[in-house]
Amino acid sequence: MKHRETRLYEGMYILNASLSEEAMKKSLSRITDLIEQYDGEIHKIHKWGRKKLAYDIDGHKQGHYYVLYFSVVPIAIGQMWKEYHLNEDLLRFITLQAEEVVEKIEFQPLAEG
Repeated sequence: MKHRETRLYEGMYILNASLSEEAMKKSLSRITDLIEQYDGEIHKIHKWGRKKLAYDIDGHKQGHYYVLYFSVVPIAIGQMWKEYHLNEDLLRFITLQAEEVVEKIEFQPLAEG
């Protein structure tokens, strides 16, 4: 079998805030299992917790935020997106190519004015 080169990606996932802890773990597992299904490797998972959304998404005002760093073959990304759209617990997601795995993510609060 021909070896296909993987690339490093950063994915942000916003899960439904009304999920129980167990349901949230199951939904996150559904995302990570999908990555592994395409022979991908999870490098780091950042759990940001429950945050207010910038705008309502289908009536939801809050969501549980996760950032994942993973490697997978580029052709798998499109297939994964199709599966993500079928996940009712996943409010939004974005996948970007990354240069490196960030070990700690910190943001400065915005000044209110």
